[in-house]
Amino acid sequence: MYWDWKFSNLVSLLFLGFALFLYFQFHTYPSPSSPLHIDNMAEDASPESIYDFSVKDIRGNDVSLSEYKGKVVLIVNVASKCGLTQSTYKELNVLYEKYKNQGFEILAFPCNQFGGQEPGTNEQIQEATCSMFKAEFPIFDKVEVNGKNAAPLYRFLKSEKGGYFGDAIKWNFTKFLVNKEGKVVERYAPTTSPLNIEKDIRDLLGSS
Repeated sequence: MYWDWKFSNLVSLLFLGFALFLYFQFHTYPSPSSPLHIDNMAEDASPESIYDFSVKDIRGNDVSLSEYKGKVVLIVNVASKCGLTQSTYKELNVLYEKYKNQGFEILAFPCNQFGGQEPGTNEQIQEATCSMFKAEFPIFDKVEVNGKNAAPLYRFLKSEKGGYFGDAIKWNFTKFLVNKEGKVVERYAPTTSPLNIEKDIRDLLGSS
């Protein structure tokens, strides 16, 4: 019995040694200058502003947010069937009409994570925002703003400006104000009226 046990352990050690030999013989690592290494560094690099992100518009076209360099931007997660929808869209339209020619932009991202209040397709959402809510500002692809599938842009926004009781977006129409350098400067609750942040927008438009 003793010799059987000893032989069994010897065989196991030999097998383990052979496996390690094969691993180190054939497993290679990218050099610091290799393309793979560079790509991984790029993926791991922390974004510095919203200009580092590309998103899709409501029609599925890629849009680089660097297109908005030099503008003051308000980013909002929107929904068509929320109790805040009518009043918020109305006031967003007022702000957009008043300041769009002064370098102000609103970027609306539909989201269905709160009460299932944005259930439609992109086509249905676009029709509702244009015909029912008269929105003239850009509407983008429906996204998730919380959880493991949250859009990279929203992960960045939340990391820059957390909310009360954690960073998670709490409901439809959470608003992030971004300055002319693409930096998040303020976050507003869903119930904060867009017209109540007009002064903040005006201040950023007047800044250099």
